[in-house]
Amino acid sequence: MSDAITIGIIGGSGLYDMAELTDREERQVETPFGDPSGPYLIGTLRGKRVAFLARHGAGHKLMPTELNYRANIFGMKVLGVEFILSASAVGSLQERYVPQHLVIPDQFFDRTKGRISTFFGNGLVAHVAFAHPVCGSLGQVAYDSCTSVGANVHRGGTYVCMEGPQFSTLAESKLYRSWGMDIIGMTNLQEAKLAREAEICYATIALVTDYDCWHPDHDSVTVDMIIQNLVANAKTAQEVIAEAVGRLPYERTCECANALKHAILTNPAAVPDRVKKDLAPIIGRYMR
Repeated sequence: MSDAITIGIIGGSGLYDMAELTDREERQVETPFGDPSGPYLIGTLRGKRVAFLARHGAGHKLMPTELNYRANIFGMKVLGVEFILSASAVGSLQERYVPQHLVIPDQFFDRTKGRISTFFGNGLVAHVAFAHPVCGSLGQVAYDSCTSVGANVHRGGTYVCMEGPQFSTLAESKLYRSWGMDIIGMTNLQEAKLAREAEICYATIALVTDYDCWHPDHDSVTVDMIIQNLVANAKTAQEVIAEAVGRLPYERTCECANALKHAILTNPAAVPDRVKKDLAPIIGRYMR
């Protein structure tokens, strides 16, 4: 077993720990962007060292709009993470995605308002390719892991990332359906963007908790309804993630690993020294 921590797990609503994790230790990580949601839980899962982070913090105290997405992903990069499996509760926008089903989306649609979702700026400009926001290889591993543990899973689809913390209005829910959107959540788009900039493979394991408010039998989404399905989903999610960790390769062959190779526009000589220092874990291989 290697001591390298190459796999990161971000647990969303209802997933605040990994039961199979052994050899545990908490590790605080400082970042130029402030504090992550909490300490990273480092441990061994299926023979591999992983870093687990509860997205909303201990006791679920951070709203989607309050999350320090940059610190969370930067912290993973500092630890050496190359793969991130993100588990998240979502609402279903289509009949076929039944509550307690799982979805491995391959696209995102942004309905957030002004969230910071880049590491760049302050004298450094970079534009990463994001046509395919989910790592195809990691997404396939996640899907295969779902089927292996017997979960009801769907491959592909578009995740609408809304601002929240309120749930959708009926008009919004109907509009997203008319656009052909599949599921809706409040957190994963920023994670995906930042992971790509950090050259980390990223995939979402979306846990369906409700039909949003468009469905005639579910016209009012409530926290009680969601919690009931979260509890049912949590065990499945842990099984899927553990299976995926066991299946992940030790070396990457996807394009995520070199996402910044042709993305940085600023002449290295013009980049402020402080920016080079702060972003060294991300840009160090391209700027000396």
